[in-house]
Amino acid sequence: MRLGGRMGNRLHRAALLLAVLGAVVGGLVIAGLTWWLLWWLLGAKAETPNQLDLTKIALSVAAGVGGAVALVVAYRRQRDLERGRFAELFGAAARQLGDADVAVRIAGVYAMAGVADEFSAPSRRQQCVDVLCGYLQLPYEPADGANHLVSRAESTDEAGIKVELVYQFRQNDREVRRAIVRVIAQHLRPSADISWSACSMSFRGAVLETADFRDAVFSGRHTAFAGARFIGPSTFERARFDGHHVTFRGATFRDGPALFDRATFDTSLIEKRELAGYGTTFADVTFESSVSFESATFKGPRTNFSGARFLGARTSFQDAKFRAELTLFERAAFDGDHIAFDRAEFVSARVTFGRAQFYATLTAFDEARVGASNRLRNRGTRETDFARAEFHGGVRFPQTVLGGRMVDFTEGDFFGDISFVGTRFAAQEINFDRPKAWVGIHFDWDDVPTRKPTSVKPNPWPPSAAG
Repeated sequence: MRLGGRMGNRLHRAALLLAVLGAVVGGLVIAGLTWWLLWWLLGAKAETPNQLDLTKIALSVAAGVGGAVALVVAYRRQRDLERGRFAELFGAAARQLGDADVAVRIAGVYAMAGVADEFSAPSRRQQCVDVLCGYLQLPYEPADGANHLVSRAESTDEAGIKVELVYQFRQNDREVRRAIVRVIAQHLRPSADISWSACSMSFRGAVLETADFRDAVFSGRHTAFAGARFIGPSTFERARFDGHHVTFRGATFRDGPALFDRATFDTSLIEKRELAGYGTTFADVTFESSVSFESATFKGPRTNFSGARFLGARTSFQDAKFRAELTLFERAAFDGDHIAFDRAEFVSARVTFGRAQFYATLTAFDEARVGASNRLRNRGTRETDFARAEFHGGVRFPQTVLGGRMVDFTEGDFFGDISFVGTRFAAQEINFDRPKAWVGIHFDWDDVPTRKPTSVKPNPWPPSAAG
């Protein structure tokens, strides 16, 4: 330890010496350059300076160099003091967060938040935020969250041998976790005195109970809730996600509604060198309870709900706007009582519901716009893909506009009460070829086949189910 300390002191002194030498050399260079400019501009060579003038110049240069050295030393001293103070406060707050007593841990939450507020350097603030987020990623069982015990013993019989297992708990950990979520959310709202919105937020694998992030602004490079477990009502109403990457991949929501009403997902600031997979990701997420994305807006390179499962009584995307370059609902499963896409707008360059499963009692696309023409966007929607999707239960598209270049329903499984009555087929081509099943599906031209738009395939109509 002494050797390491001596080596650190030597490196520190060497760095300070280099900084001072740099200031001296810089001062001399500036003084020489100034003298040369004055000599060249004012014709200083017309009159030879006397000894007194030379002395004044020398003293001025020496004073300037000395001032520069003093500034360098003062700056380094102040920086070292700040670094030492940060290490001291950060360490104290971290020790409190690791304490066995719940009151001490809660105090540690606010102490760590205070350190983050006091030290505005991005790296130091991020370090404090990472510790708070990291606490939420520690192993935690919600059933024991309010337990006043610190341990629990259980006896088991293994191969005739009595074994006693002792489980350790963080006493009343639920209150500590709620304090962390509350503190972080408060610092992410526009009303915060000191904002943490520019920090990356990682809640990967965290357990979040009754999480309230309404009005929060996530502007950090990464916002990650991948694999998180949301328990109880969770709200992100009016939240704004405008960093480079937002992911809820594999997250689970249960025991309460999940609300994303009027939230904005805008990852448009993506850099060209970033991975193509960046954007907004809800892939493989499971909503066991009702979820609402009403009036939400999705922008950026991609919006990904591939493999998502909507299992709650009600799922709503009413008035949502999907404007990302790519919108994916591939392999998504829609179950429950009511799935609402009423008045939703899908104007991405490509939209896919390929192999999606519509199993809800009612799935409604009332007055939705699926696909955009070239007049609405620079390139319009190249393809809207419902290929191999399964339409079971009740599915309806009244007053829905199917636009863009191509809408593909090939190899779809239509078995239930599926209505395209009142649908506007505005795309250049809409293809229902080779369905797996064709039962209970209705169109405006059922009674008069000649009224079928020529853009709707196949011909002749109706399509024949695959044997």
